[in-house]
Amino acid sequence: MPMPAKDNIRDIFDDIAPGYDAFNHITSLGMDRAWRRRAIRQIRGEDVLDVACGTGDFAIATARKLRCRVTGVDISEGMLAEMRRKVAREGVPGVTAEEGDCAALRFADSKFDSVTVAFGVRNFEDRPKCLREILRVLKPGGRFVMLELGVPDNGLVRSLFNFYFTRIMPLIGRSISGNEAAYRYLPASVLAFPGPDEWMRTMREAGFTAVRHRSLTFGICRMYIGEK
Repeated sequence: MPMPAKDNIRDIFDDIAPGYDAFNHITSLGMDRAWRRRAIRQIRGEDVLDVACGTGDFAIATARKLRCRVTGVDISEGMLAEMRRKVAREGVPGVTAEEGDCAALRFADSKFDSVTVAFGVRNFEDRPKCLREILRVLKPGGRFVMLELGVPDNGLVRSLFNFYFTRIMPLIGRSISGNEAAYRYLPASVLAFPGPDEWMRTMREAGFTAVRHRSLTFGICRMYIGEK
């Protein structure tokens, strides 16, 4: 499936924002929380940028666990509205949310100790450009921590995953949000994302060093880490 234009991506996420958390928790059987916890252990420093922050689950969990400042950035104002409500309701200090595009971050060079992206890179229109922007705003020695859904390595698990992902998940999405098309795009975007070797090569070409990858839950989720 071709990548939708940026405005279409924004419209998709604005539309599904109210039910997005429920969809993630239901379809991942709650594993998304464990994946985030694993990634948070890799974050360093007191000033963190969470790109494609969505409804703020990762930013909030990071601030709560590490007691650091987290700036969330997303192109979807619908997602950000959900995040702001959640931050206010849960009373998490140090978390802010603002609209922004990873391809043109407003922040100064070398500002953040760590930059994170949880399940958002596959939606970037120009991934190499976004990686270069992430590298730019990282401090020397800073760390990029990324979670992304992936395709399992094991053939049997991969077959079951593909059936669930392409047939069952859109039906769950339709029941939650009424937007089945959006939840057909999301699985397609996962299946089209580069494999670990290719993606790590892209990260290195963007300028990251010490690039590594960890497979989580049979490769259903993959964590990538790079340094500046």
